[in-house]
Amino acid sequence: MGIETKDHASFLDSEGNMWFGTADGVTRYNPELLKKKVSEPLTHIKGMQVNYVDREMVPNMKLNHTEKSIIFDYYSICLTNPDAVKYQVKLEGAEEEWRPVNRQTRAIYSALSPNKYTFLVRAQNDAGVWNEDPISFHFVIKPPFYQTWWFILSCIIVTFAAILLFIMVRERNLIRENKILEEKVAIRTAEVVQKSKELEQKNKDITDSIRYAQRIQNAILPPENSFAETFILFQPKDIVSGDFYWLAMTETKQVIAAVDCTGHGVPGAFMSIIGYNSLNKIVKEYGFIHPAEILDHLNDEVSNTLQKQSDEDEVKDGMDIALLVYDFTTKELEYAGAYNPLYLVSEGELIEIKGDRFPIGRSSIKVGQKFTNHKIQLKSGDTTYVFSDGYADQFGGSEGKKFKSKAIKNMLLEIQDLSMEKQKAHMERVMEEWRGNLPQIDDILFIGSRVQ
Repeated sequence: MGIETKDHASFLDSEGNMWFGTADGVTRYNPELLKKKVSEPLTHIKGMQVNYVDREMVPNMKLNHTEKSIIFDYYSICLTNPDAVKYQVKLEGAEEEWRPVNRQTRAIYSALSPNKYTFLVRAQNDAGVWNEDPISFHFVIKPPFYQTWWFILSCIIVTFAAILLFIMVRERNLIRENKILEEKVAIRTAEVVQKSKELEQKNKDITDSIRYAQRIQNAILPPENSFAETFILFQPKDIVSGDFYWLAMTETKQVIAAVDCTGHGVPGAFMSIIGYNSLNKIVKEYGFIHPAEILDHLNDEVSNTLQKQSDEDEVKDGMDIALLVYDFTTKELEYAGAYNPLYLVSEGELIEIKGDRFPIGRSSIKVGQKFTNHKIQLKSGDTTYVFSDGYADQFGGSEGKKFKSKAIKNMLLEIQDLSMEKQKAHMERVMEEWRGNLPQIDDILFIGSRVQ
């Protein structure tokens, strides 16, 4: 093979062979036959800084929780082209992926939390070859004592012990307080029992008095069968009633009154006695027989009876009334009313005759007002009804509403073919079904009378 080549004596054939002319013949060169062997770059971690202070790198380095700012310096040897070296780093425990490829030779980590970490670095030389095994350094940042397992466990144990001690002390105090409370309760119970017995006796005395008052009230009321073809439906709300009926008879006339005093129970009963006695005096002693003049005198009697001692003592109570005077020789009916109306059923038609819009008593009547006297000619079979507001105002039914006057009118028209006694039984049954489990709210008084 010649060593000296000739000028302009080189040639590249189609197979990639290079031919050179020399002083001693021709030389062929095939580049593929010469494989270039490239080794991995040599990579090193040069050093580290902890909180910006150089720190010697020892295996499995342990740092405290305040040493959380770490800087690593690293490099790689490449003899052919040092400027072409590239790097990738990753801090296991803080990063899941490798950082992007760059030429930086420093990695900075600030504010690392307590954990186990492994710093990894790898390099790529100018031939594109990476070192197969990254260079690594392992270190640990220890947590503060209050985050350690033994401290947390100690706190749990101490807390549990404190709670247990508190429960024991509290239980002991509760037992002591409970004993004191039981003693106090025993004393109070004895006092309450004694007072309950006293109250029970007082209540019994009061109830007995009221029941005796009921006997008196029932005694002054006339028998319900005083008039033929007449029913009286009388249902007091309490033991004694504020509603009362009054009946009187002369040689040719019969008088019927349905009276509703203010209130019910004992206050109403007192008013009823005043009204009852006043009606007896006006009709039986004074001889007044026309309804309007009877009511005018009744108003005077009630007002005079309830004389006030002062403005504070003035009694505001009174009574509503419907009063009938029936002449059974002429079948003429006279009516006057204070609020309470008269219902007349004649030939299948119900006629309502309203009373005056002021009551009996001091509370509302104006000076000079007189009650209106109504005269009606009746015929056989006609039926009259007077009543208080207790029946219409009773709550009941599926919706808990008032019965109301419209329902009363419809019911009266439906029962005209019944005898007066059966009409009463029907009205009692209807009211009982209507009221159901609801309490009675007022006294009930209803008087019906049929012309013979």
